[in-house]
Amino acid sequence: MEVLILNGNEVQGLLSMEEVIEYVEKAFKEKGENRVQMPPKIYLYFERYKGDLRAMPAYLNSLDIAGIKIVNSHPNNKGKGLPTVMAVIELVDPKSGSPLAIMDGTLITSFRTGASSAVATKYLANEEAHILGIVGAGAQALPQISAISKVRKIEEIRIFDIDRRASDGLALQLKESGIDSVIIDEDLRILAENSDIISTLTPSREPILFDGWVKEGTHVNAIGADAPGKQELDPNILKKSKIIVDDLEQTVHSGEINVPISQGILLKEEIYGELGEIVAGKKLGRTSKSEITVFDSTGLAILDVITAYYIYRKAVEKGIGKTLQLIIP
Repeated sequence: MEVLILNGNEVQGLLSMEEVIEYVEKAFKEKGENRVQMPPKIYLYFERYKGDLRAMPAYLNSLDIAGIKIVNSHPNNKGKGLPTVMAVIELVDPKSGSPLAIMDGTLITSFRTGASSAVATKYLANEEAHILGIVGAGAQALPQISAISKVRKIEEIRIFDIDRRASDGLALQLKESGIDSVIIDEDLRILAENSDIISTLTPSREPILFDGWVKEGTHVNAIGADAPGKQELDPNILKKSKIIVDDLEQTVHSGEINVPISQGILLKEEIYGELGEIVAGKKLGRTSKSEITVFDSTGLAILDVITAYYIYRKAVEKGIGKTLQLIIP
């Protein structure tokens, strides 16, 4: 029983942001049509190391795609020369349960996270939105910029990070890639007041983006809060916004809305709906130019599994990767 093994370099060579956006949008539609199985993430907490480990299984029923991702989050890894996030994805054959492939899921996680923001931006941002604000200049910043630029004509990118060196490094990378209209903001309020789309990408456990800073018509991709206790947005922003989540059960537990809901500031009934419902045409997205929309993204296993599946298919077609007799029949 041979299993295909793909390392990070092999996965990277098979990834295309345009294609991942297509996969992710397809997965959201499947979810909106209630054709997926996806239990909430299971967490192990390593408190002494300020990190955690998450198990994320999923099955896209009608596409017959199944698998599981195991992924960590260790913010202190930055000082150790290690990625903050590392992941491994296993695909299984739903017919027999036998493993099909095991691959590095780190870059897949990064791409599908950017792609989920792109899908949300496609359905929720104003058509004329052209200024993108990036809050947190870490590893997820470039995928956000790459993906969102595929669905809106981004003419200016504004960057804020509490570490000026991180902002400078991201700006240099963008300019080296041919993007000249880049502004580094020392004050997050200035970034917010001048952005049409904002992606928040920090591990913050308290609000950093405040009410009154976000102008009418803004779309916010709230990405950083992906575990209980994490929070980036002032609850007053949420109270005046149309809130769209990737998965209601998961976001109530560990998304941007988890803290205000646990404190009774926000009610589940105030959540407009899931992105999959909008992609599937069951609910409308943006309905006015002035409304503020917030996409609460916790990261869904269906996005990892569908992306990994198409990477697996491409690898088989191109003869990429190694096979291993992992299980003896």
